[in-house]
Amino acid sequence: MHRRAFLGLAPVPALWRPDVSTPAFVRQPSTTSDARFERVAEIVRAKMRDYRVPGVGLGVIADGATTVRGFGITSLDDPQPVTADTLFTIASISKTVTATAVMRLVDAHRVDLRAPLAQYVPGFRVLDDTTTRQVSLWHCLTHCPGWEGQLTTEDRGAEALAHFATTIMPTLPQLAPLGRVWSYNNAGFALSGRVIEVVTGRNIHDALRDLVFAPLGLNHTATRLTDAMTRRFTLGHRERDGRTEVIRPFQTTSSTTAGGVLTSLADVMRYARVHLGDGHTPDGAPYVSKTLVELMRTPQFRKHATTDEMGVGWHARTVGGVMTLAHGGTLNGHCLLLQLVPARGLAFAVFTNHVDGWRLVQDVEAEVLQAYAGVALDRGQRIGHRGVNEAMTFHAAPLPTQPRLDEYVATYQRPPVGSVEVRRDASGLVVATGPGQADAPITFYGPDVAYALSGQYVGMPYEFIRDDGGAVRWIRVNGRIARRVG
Repeated sequence: MHRRAFLGLAPVPALWRPDVSTPAFVRQPSTTSDARFERVAEIVRAKMRDYRVPGVGLGVIADGATTVRGFGITSLDDPQPVTADTLFTIASISKTVTATAVMRLVDAHRVDLRAPLAQYVPGFRVLDDTTTRQVSLWHCLTHCPGWEGQLTTEDRGAEALAHFATTIMPTLPQLAPLGRVWSYNNAGFALSGRVIEVVTGRNIHDALRDLVFAPLGLNHTATRLTDAMTRRFTLGHRERDGRTEVIRPFQTTSSTTAGGVLTSLADVMRYARVHLGDGHTPDGAPYVSKTLVELMRTPQFRKHATTDEMGVGWHARTVGGVMTLAHGGTLNGHCLLLQLVPARGLAFAVFTNHVDGWRLVQDVEAEVLQAYAGVALDRGQRIGHRGVNEAMTFHAAPLPTQPRLDEYVATYQRPPVGSVEVRRDASGLVVATGPGQADAPITFYGPDVAYALSGQYVGMPYEFIRDDGGAVRWIRVNGRIARRVG
């Protein structure tokens, strides 16, 4: 497995070098605007230059009004302006769509969040018998089934999710007991997609259209590339030898319910209104019960070692005493974020088409939260992964006195993906995530939470999780756990 796939990270950008072949950024008109939005827009433009991001979509719902604006271009090779209707690959934000589809089935009494998955998927099993009997949609949608999650379904067309459920899942060992440890889990969402298929009798593309896209009027949203390519859509970009280039080939994922949705800024803001409100469509029609919308926004599970929590499909984080719900995404040169602040009537989305777009996302998120909600992360707040990269150096600094390091030193495994080595050297702790990969020196910024001090992934989070007896039992690298051995 390639290192980037293992960590779920993007490379650090090369230094900016003027490129006369790069078309000028194109600003698009917004539906509404105010001074706050214009301040955020200036941050977007500045960070696009800093990080060489070709295209950005920004949308804000505040005070009942929606403001959307496109910045820059879809592709350096075929530059078209980013507009409110341009499609972006939204990657793991798709997981909220999956959770929404499941909630519609719950509302119709066709599934039960807490019922065993085996009740819906005949023959379902994993290696652990207890998990096979007890794992539910709730465990999958809150990322706590306990098995390795960084797995992608094989592209088998309409049979992709069925093949994954019956061929890949039975081989998965437990990394942690069912419901014990939070670990970002694509596999659980792929399996949830298979439940949707079985219950509806439809392939996942048609099921998501019928359950989510069509009722909400999301006319610029697709899960099939053959549909998306009939509209303007963005291509991912990266840095190579000091130049920005298009990533080829264009890739989406056959794990549709884990990361396979393509949508526009205008559509995602319509979608956000449903989750910001009481479950009605943007046009006022009943869609899903208020109780279930609120359940999705309600913390279900603590991300141990951090202060973040998990709702049903949404990542919950308290910022300045205010609850926020968010999901990010990273795929094929796209980095994105969708966030809700229900207590403030605020929702916003930041879409980018560059592997380093997560840096822009992090900067813009902070500006929006400050400008519209008057809140910011506490210094050193122990935050967790939300589907998009975040650098802990953004808000935290090393503890003046580091904890006793020996208790963290160990080999940690995450079959079938790989292993993580934590060892000491003269300067402190270093972490290696595979043969031939550079060691990352880490420093602790809080109890059991650390980040990389140098190297390619400065600020990347590392969290250590203890068992019920207080012993360090797991390491979580950018959201994914490995279990201690020996």
